[in-house]
Amino acid sequence: MDTTYRTVPAASATPAALAREVAGVVLVPGDEGYDAERSGFQTGHRHRPSVIVGAAGAADVVAAVRWARAHGLPVAVQSTGHGLTAATDGGLLISTRRMDEVRIDTAARIAWAGAGALWGKVIEAAAPHGLAPVNGSSPGVGVVGYTLGGGLGILGREFGYASDRVRRVDVVTADGELRRASGDRDPELFRALLGGGHGLGAVTGLEFGLVPVERVYGGRLVFGAGLLDEALAAYLAWTEDLPGRLTSSVGLIVYPDVPAVPGHLRGRHLAQIRIAFTGTAEDGERLVAPLRAVGPRVADTLREMPYTESHTIHQDPATPHAYDGDSVLLSGLDAAELRQVAALTGPDAPLMTVVQLNHLGGALATGGGSVGHRDARYLLRLLSPLDGTDVEAVRALHAKVRAVVASRAVGRSVNFLFGEHGDAVADAHEEEVRRRAAGAKAAYDPANLFRA
Repeated sequence: MDTTYRTVPAASATPAALAREVAGVVLVPGDEGYDAERSGFQTGHRHRPSVIVGAAGAADVVAAVRWARAHGLPVAVQSTGHGLTAATDGGLLISTRRMDEVRIDTAARIAWAGAGALWGKVIEAAAPHGLAPVNGSSPGVGVVGYTLGGGLGILGREFGYASDRVRRVDVVTADGELRRASGDRDPELFRALLGGGHGLGAVTGLEFGLVPVERVYGGRLVFGAGLLDEALAAYLAWTEDLPGRLTSSVGLIVYPDVPAVPGHLRGRHLAQIRIAFTGTAEDGERLVAPLRAVGPRVADTLREMPYTESHTIHQDPATPHAYDGDSVLLSGLDAAELRQVAALTGPDAPLMTVVQLNHLGGALATGGGSVGHRDARYLLRLLSPLDGTDVEAVRALHAKVRAVVASRAVGRSVNFLFGEHGDAVADAHEEEVRRRAAGAKAAYDPANLFRA
């Protein structure tokens, strides 16, 4: 296999021939639709490609990869742009948002989702059959990007990572071949893709298992600043002994004093405990009793709901915006450390930072693929808006927070590294997993075509 890519100026790589080969669109800077095609949910970091292929199907992806290879151009792939970690200057961007087909096989309890499909579409397609995917908190996130990073879902402690459910990955590798990787076919590529798959090729679709879930008991318990310390201590103690069917997190946020925020929340520092439980509502009420005993809540939205309403548990924003974020996987955490985190990101912080602590364990601790640090007990996530805020100031504050838990840190999470973090991504996997990933990269993309 020829692995030598010619390096030529992007301007000399005219896309006219490529446009004749694809059913989708081909755009260059200055074309109408170029900016919209390269933009996604993350507006703080955007690709600046020399050529964009808005792929209509797998054949377009194959054509785009072969054309980029022939012209010595690096390749990046984007569906929704939620998890954009590095923006490509020059090169070719494959936009997969049009490839949003979803198919459900009810008898086998499996789904197939195209590279541009969103979790909301899978949830709606599976629900009439009493089934659900292992999705995250936002229905607007893309299936493929989320799953390639592992995919920490709202029912993760019961069903594991989304990547644990994958049966087949359709991927175009750097040689321009469409491969259908599975445990039996290209098994090393398949294993590397599941939890560490960014940079190994352009995925055109996934086949994955669904779970028999129609309803959940879930929602939020929200505590004000006066009970913040008590709520955080109670949450940590509560997570010491929970059944695997209950997945939870606690979020810390200081709501800005702006018209878009309801008046009763503006400027308040709140702790939001989010819960998803597949047991009965009666058992759910019993399990959350120690949390309600902390004291009066600003809000208590716990209820039994159809799974199609599970996005209301976290209420993630749906409007594109600029942000930067980091994450730390932890072996443990105590109340004093969590209070320090809350203080550093609270009302006296120099900039807004949303904190989320995910309780791990259960089925998340087992499984294959390339998901790193499965033995971690918690995931600490930090996210700050960038509108009007210098990214270096954001990174400095996040570094102070990470220093508080440094003695507990075991690594980072691929899904929650937003923005350019350089070598930090190496922390996402243990050395053995990194070696396997390097082997897959050497075998399938030795000249680093997918270097974004």
